[in-house]
Amino acid sequence: MSAIYTAEALATGEGRNGHGRTSDGRLDLDLAIPAEMGGSGQGTNPEQLFAVGYAACFHSALQLVARQEKADVTDSSVGARVGIGPNDAGGFALQVTLEVTLPNLDHDTAQALADKAHQVCPYSNATRGNIPVTITVSDD
Repeated sequence: MSAIYTAEALATGEGRNGHGRTSDGRLDLDLAIPAEMGGSGQGTNPEQLFAVGYAACFHSALQLVARQEKADVTDSSVGARVGIGPNDAGGFALQVTLEVTLPNLDHDTAQALADKAHQVCPYSNATRGNIPVTITVSDD
């Protein structure tokens, strides 16, 4: 692969209780362990950042495949939930649920577009076979 863009970021401090900043300064924030994991929760955390990135990337992929199919994706959205918990090897693992909303399409058409987007999205391609990713299509 020949990269056409590379994002660069630096984490300092105590990792999850530290600071994160991109090289261009557009993202510059304090990090904190979530309260549910025994931390202060007084900053963002890597799972939130991953959720925003995956939701945005998947939504972009969804819009791409919808344009190719000439499908109406007006008012579409993608929500992401990223869970973290202990794994069987003594470490931690992630799981992702993506919720796709395509209010102007019937369920089967929306599901077909979500399935195609899952093949196109770089986050989906990076996580496939590594962590569980569930994609649901909302009928709203």
